[in-house]
Amino acid sequence: MKNLNGKKILLIICGGIAAYKSLEIIRLLRKNGSSVKTILTKNAKNFITPLSVTSLSQEKVYTDLFNSDNESEMDHISLSRWSDLILIAPATANALSKISYGLSDDLASTVIFASDKKIFIAPAMNVRMWEHQSNKENLKKLIDFGHEIIGPEIGEMACGEYGMGKMSEPKTVINHINDYFKKLENNKKFKALVTAGPTHEYIDPVRFISNKSSGKQGYEIARSLYENGFDTTLISGPTNLNKIKGVNLIKVKSADEMLEATLNSLPTDVAIFSAAVADFKVKNKEKEKIKKEKISEISLERNTDILRHVSNHNSLRPKLVIGFAAETNSLKNNSLKKLSEKNCDWIIANDISKSDIGFESDFNKVSIFYKNNSEENLPKMRKSNLANKIVNRIISQLN
Repeated sequence: MKNLNGKKILLIICGGIAAYKSLEIIRLLRKNGSSVKTILTKNAKNFITPLSVTSLSQEKVYTDLFNSDNESEMDHISLSRWSDLILIAPATANALSKISYGLSDDLASTVIFASDKKIFIAPAMNVRMWEHQSNKENLKKLIDFGHEIIGPEIGEMACGEYGMGKMSEPKTVINHINDYFKKLENNKKFKALVTAGPTHEYIDPVRFISNKSSGKQGYEIARSLYENGFDTTLISGPTNLNKIKGVNLIKVKSADEMLEATLNSLPTDVAIFSAAVADFKVKNKEKEKIKKEKISEISLERNTDILRHVSNHNSLRPKLVIGFAAETNSLKNNSLKKLSEKNCDWIIANDISKSDIGFESDFNKVSIFYKNNSEENLPKMRKSNLANKIVNRIISQLN
């Protein structure tokens, strides 16, 4: 498992009988060249000892949120920044609940809340707890957050019952993490371009034509591409969203500026055009504010269709070109027409007539139309979760 060599893993061990498996996880990680630091929750110490953990990891075991011996280090920050990845194994039902609600009342939960690293969770609990509706809702939230769930498996439990809830075996957990780092390494060869947000087509210095796009979906796609190893450039129209760490952000205002930035960012392996680019711009933009009594009519002209232009640009066309379609009716027909006319490989379409998805919402529900005439309908989900699903499909196609 060469992809684990040199990696820094922060292992959080929660209180459950499956905690004994965490010792084997530490051994396997160390055997394959990883450095391992561990956090034991208060209840975990009832099942395994700090001495056994530190003997295998050859590192200090962390347990307390506030420790007078190393207060200046601020463990909940330093541990998160040190690690390449955080693994919670085993993760109890209580731990899943705390993480899903953002609680931070001990070192383990505070580290997770303060982290910007990928988090893997290996649940372990009784079958009835696993199947409880509240646990299912907590898991759904964690997946929406972008956390990876490993297992659990079906098997006999310590309580004597049989069913889903048994923690995955250490080798399975290790293979999952190794595959993640392998995917990151493989994807480093790929360059990605994402456009997001609206454009502003100015009438005069204070007035402009625009739309309701928030840019949230495009930003989440750019984030997911970067987290999966892509060299990612995000070209964004005016939004209120924060810069994504690691992503090359180019800010623009108008469609002309977005076109220029796009062409300057090519070639790439994949281009995702999620921006809601204005179809028209003002033919003669005024340099001074127009007084309302002098406004009679505004002359418009078409903007260059960026998606169509790039899709038909033989020398600069990416291997995979993906367009977005925001429709209020005839979703399938309009999307297939756009797919054909603009010569792109996929169209990702959503129905913006529904107020709870699409523009300005944190949720989306889309259909993906592929060039090979296939269609895929995805259910309503958080835009962050949808971005991960789109990126997984991009990775599969590029590979």
